[in-house]
Amino acid sequence: MDSLIRKFACVFLFALCFWASAALAGPPLICHAFDIGNAKSLPWISHDWNLTGSENYDVHQLVGDTVALLDNDPTVLVHMETLRRATLYAQKDATVAKQLLLILMARSNAAANTPKAALASFDLGYLAATFQQYAWISKSGNNPAQNFDGYTLIKKAIQVRGNDPQMEFAAALVTPNAPPSEQHQYAQKAFAGSKSDPLLARNLAARFHGPQSETMADLIGANSNAKVAQR
Repeated sequence: MDSLIRKFACVFLFALCFWASAALAGPPLICHAFDIGNAKSLPWISHDWNLTGSENYDVHQLVGDTVALLDNDPTVLVHMETLRRATLYAQKDATVAKQLLLILMARSNAAANTPKAALASFDLGYLAATFQQYAWISKSGNNPAQNFDGYTLIKKAIQVRGNDPQMEFAAALVTPNAPPSEQHQYAQKAFAGSKSDPLLARNLAARFHGPQSETMADLIGANSNAKVAQR
């Protein structure tokens, strides 16, 4: 099983390298929605990754709504999808985008040395990373998080929280420029943890191309033609 996880991690990292070198599928934090089951998040009517343009959501409620959702559900994948949606909504108003970042920064500082520290640090780092990836894909100069190192904040959150495969998954997705050894480690831990986390397993499967019923071995086999298992 350990060998299988290592091979699957290699396939996962190969997919990240594809994005880094050719932007084939778009930034992974923005261009792929996360499966959160029936959990609550920001309103979403689109069947695609992006807004449809016909949403009537009031972005002036975005900061309060986002923080309330983050505070009420400790599931990391729910935080990832909520912050992805928040990033897209925030592009409608630069002031709101900046306010959201500042509020999550203050929230993280206030949570220091408390049980909420890990998730608060994660949320700040992940929002910064989504802002940066959106700025990259949109070529927009409006990025209030351009001086933030989201990856370092997420690593800090993992250190504080301890073993959390969903956070490991996020860390592997956040930046293709991280040291390969770190990415590989995070990917391995995410896949190992997915054995007892159906929601994470569904998201890992969706990041490739197979249906939920496919096993890890099936997914590796489907990608074996890329000859990445030994890389």
